[in-house]
Amino acid sequence: MKQLFLLKLLFLISFAQGELKNQNKTESLEEISKSTASIENQDFKKLKTDFRKGLYYFKKKNYKQALQYFQKSAEQGNPLAQSILGRMYSEGKGVPQNYKKAFDWYTKSAEQGNSSAQSILGDRYYKGKGVTQDYKKAFDWYKKSAEQGDVSAQFMLGAMYYESKGVTQDYKKAFDWFEKSAEQGDVSAQFNLGYMYYHGQDIPQNYKKAFDWYKKSAEQGNALAQSNLGHMYYKGKGVPQDYKKAFDWYTKSAEQGNALALFNLGAMYYNGQGVSKDYKKSVYWYTKSAEQGNSSAQTDLGLIYYTGKGAPQNYKKAFDWYKKSAEQGNSLAQMNLGSMYYKGKGVPQNYKKAVYWFEKSAEQGNALAQVNLGAMYYNGQGTPQNYKKAFDWYKKSAEQGNALAQVMLGDMYKEGQGVTQNFVYAYLWWNIVSKNGDKQAIKSRDSLLKLMSSDQVAKAQKLYTQKAKEITDNQLTSK
Repeated sequence: MKQLFLLKLLFLISFAQGELKNQNKTESLEEISKSTASIENQDFKKLKTDFRKGLYYFKKKNYKQALQYFQKSAEQGNPLAQSILGRMYSEGKGVPQNYKKAFDWYTKSAEQGNSSAQSILGDRYYKGKGVTQDYKKAFDWYKKSAEQGDVSAQFMLGAMYYESKGVTQDYKKAFDWFEKSAEQGDVSAQFNLGYMYYHGQDIPQNYKKAFDWYKKSAEQGNALAQSNLGHMYYKGKGVPQDYKKAFDWYTKSAEQGNALALFNLGAMYYNGQGVSKDYKKSVYWYTKSAEQGNSSAQTDLGLIYYTGKGAPQNYKKAFDWYKKSAEQGNSLAQMNLGSMYYKGKGVPQNYKKAVYWFEKSAEQGNALAQVNLGAMYYNGQGTPQNYKKAFDWYKKSAEQGNALAQVMLGDMYKEGQGVTQNFVYAYLWWNIVSKNGDKQAIKSRDSLLKLMSSDQVAKAQKLYTQKAKEITDNQLTSK
């Protein structure tokens, strides 16, 4: 029976499934300027303490002079001066940059209970900056700081519980610390709460709460949250479906360069969802995403150039984009790359490479790749003929509902190719395809009746009922 090699055109709206955002505390001396506002216009002679003198010079951007007074104050045991000295050594302001000395001053401050210094020490141990990386010590310092209400430390404590760094993984505790940080306005913690509510990680899944937290984060400019908020409007999860609002949030995220949002904008322009259909703009946004390495965008660009729908047909460009995506493990791109090698479109025909890419895709469960790989083994193209392997791949594809594979299983059971001859199973698989109106399958099934006993037919009908349900269940599970 002739085998068909198919290219599948799918334009998908995807959801950000990446890691939760893990953003360490920013170490910026500019925060100090807030503390100097009240003394900016005061007479220097009235500033009696070394610490306030340091602040005065720091505000004037005379960092060397500021350093001298902070040093005096720090040596007298002032924890805030010690922390500021740590930052100045860290950033090389008024002194050559020295992470070791920065670490030492942060430690002195942290040991006196300064929550900001404790949080920064957590960062240093977490990153291995000025000290040997040690997640356990990072966790301990973050915890001290978080318990005093430091928003960044609370976030990082949640991240460490979530990622099992320095502590046993505990989603519930991660959630609790993210929540404390999020309630103080931390944009990344808000995103993570949305993520955990969306996926129901050790908390009841709640799309409405996921939406609310994503929205808080998105409104503060978090690109990942904006992208996921777009997804929720697109899918109507936690909020009434609204393609226009989905498009608007994807646009905000895309303008910050988020690859997934760029991809989804391309899909919405292609399909005319939330915006007028515009293939030119679709290709523009797909290309922006693809150039960042988004495999779905690369695959869809390949499909556009292959079909010529949305851009002039160009097999070479189609091949190039499929290859980029396939090398990242995208199963659809792998299947289509195999098809291009098989047909010799955009590349010299090469059955061996077709088999290679079909197999890569088939091993990931792609039903079209499985039936194509079965055909290669059946026909001995690009690989030695092997009916047993052909049968095995046809069966995997047939179990997922692929009609061509089901027809071939019927043929192989009838002829005893790669499997023991069995009319009951031949009838079973042809019967499954016949229910979809396939005339050839109906003809093959009915011709088999004269070779079967009534008991065999009854058994085949019973098996049909069971197998049809299994296939339907498999198809529903894969959606």
